[in-house]
Amino acid sequence: MNKIVTIVGARPQFIKAATLSRQFKLFGIDEKIIHTGQHFDSNMSEVFFEEMEIPKPAYQLDIHGLTHGAMTGRMLEGIEDILIKEKPDGVLVYGDTNSTLAGALAASKLHIPLIHVEAGLRSYNMEMPEEINRILTDRISNILFCPTDTAVKNLEREGFDNMPIRIIKNGDVMQDAAIYYAAKAEQKSDILTKINLSKFILGTIHRQENTDSPENLRNIISGLNKINHSVPVIVPIHPRTRNILAQQNIVPEFRLIEPVGYFDMIMLLKSCELVITDSGGVQKEAFFFGKHCITLREQTEWVELVDNGFNVLVGSNSEKLGSAFEFFKTKTSDFSIDLYGKGQAAKVIAEILQKA
Repeated sequence: MNKIVTIVGARPQFIKAATLSRQFKLFGIDEKIIHTGQHFDSNMSEVFFEEMEIPKPAYQLDIHGLTHGAMTGRMLEGIEDILIKEKPDGVLVYGDTNSTLAGALAASKLHIPLIHVEAGLRSYNMEMPEEINRILTDRISNILFCPTDTAVKNLEREGFDNMPIRIIKNGDVMQDAAIYYAAKAEQKSDILTKINLSKFILGTIHRQENTDSPENLRNIISGLNKINHSVPVIVPIHPRTRNILAQQNIVPEFRLIEPVGYFDMIMLLKSCELVITDSGGVQKEAFFFGKHCITLREQTEWVELVDNGFNVLVGSNSEKLGSAFEFFKTKTSDFSIDLYGKGQAAKVIAEILQKA
């Protein structure tokens, strides 16, 4: 493939795309990026693109703030027009967002080979929009790049190895990003000076099943409040979640800070004692930086972290959260195990696509 159109819609996808864009340049692959605008993010300014060394999108669709159906439909329409104009050899999508599905559908309808990075992940929770997006995208892709052995096995169980689809385990491009940006974060971030704590636990809460359920949110905050009595808890929090806390009269006793950029997040991950999150990406990043993780979900796509003892699932149960905190107080683990490709995931993708 000489020309690829990459479709992204959220800040984490840009960070993933940056790792691969660097490799595409080295392998002589022409890439055009479409930004759907799915997640409007004020942090994605000119400075963001410069600091992260991310190629600026060739196309901006600016589609956000709509229902799932309206958003996906508008994106499909816009992406299709661009693909007809650009005539790429392949279309590349990441993960499981509405942008991912819209790009996949547009490519498939136009019979352009579809490449799915982060394929084969499953939470087995069909109430998650992301689960639907990733299953449908996998099914209509031509090349599936899987981050883990578990992802490959998921596809094999679903019969993908009997289909005319290439399944390749390449590792996780987010580990590439973590390794690449870690040194830059030391220079760019002053978050540790701002929080002024030598010892702390890092928390994040953003999933709808937690933020939109008063009971779940109350239980999580209660559990974090108790942990905060032992070790200070820091939670970067979205204004929407902060408003829900106020509306529900749920009072965090730990420290809430404004949402942070990627460099700040790296420094928080590198410096914390433990991570407590409902984010799929942060679960992995905790591992990349040698930290145990408590996950505020009933399922995870990253089962190898649980199987190897790096991660414990507690849902929104405050008692389970407290027990997991006590468990990790004394646990030691070997984080040198190769679960995600050791930073070579993007290179593997570029090598294969150059020859495809």
